[in-house]
Amino acid sequence: MPIPASQPSSPSLDSAAVRSGGTVTDRLVEANQRYAADFTDPGMDARPVLKVAVVACMDARIDLHAALGLELGDCHTIRNAGGVVTDDIIRSLTISQRALGTRSVVLIHHTGCGLLNLTEDFRHELAAEVGQRPTWAVEAFKDLDEDVRQSMQRVRTSPFLLHTDDVRGFVFDVTTGLLREIDPQD
Repeated sequence: MPIPASQPSSPSLDSAAVRSGGTVTDRLVEANQRYAADFTDPGMDARPVLKVAVVACMDARIDLHAALGLELGDCHTIRNAGGVVTDDIIRSLTISQRALGTRSVVLIHHTGCGLLNLTEDFRHELAAEVGQRPTWAVEAFKDLDEDVRQSMQRVRTSPFLLHTDDVRGFVFDVTTGLLREIDPQD
């Protein structure tokens, strides 16, 4: 299976960058300059107001703050491919809890996730292409619910985390916008 080439980004981003003679990154930097011109320091602490950390997939279709009714400063948002609880997620959650006071963890996977179509063979294909095998696991899965359960279990059993009693997992439906809670015992 060949490794897929980069997909083009949003046409509006690409055409804006082309019109201005720059790249998509140039457009983002320009947007930041407009944002900063009206920016006022909200005077917030780095500690999330709601004392919650949300771990979710990096999928661009999921606007976590809107989907969960969150405002700036309410939560820590930790994202990666699949929303899988890896060592780096445990690292971030440990800092979130021990240094910044979070007590609850919400895990969100989603329908139509790209990791449903990958396998660990992806690592072998990368090694063949670039001559070096990645040190990380793909963490692909075939069953969303089971992977959410596995992620909940990884959080609940981590010796580094102080607060493992309020850990809940969900699947976000990208076509309806609804969350479906996963029972950790099924």
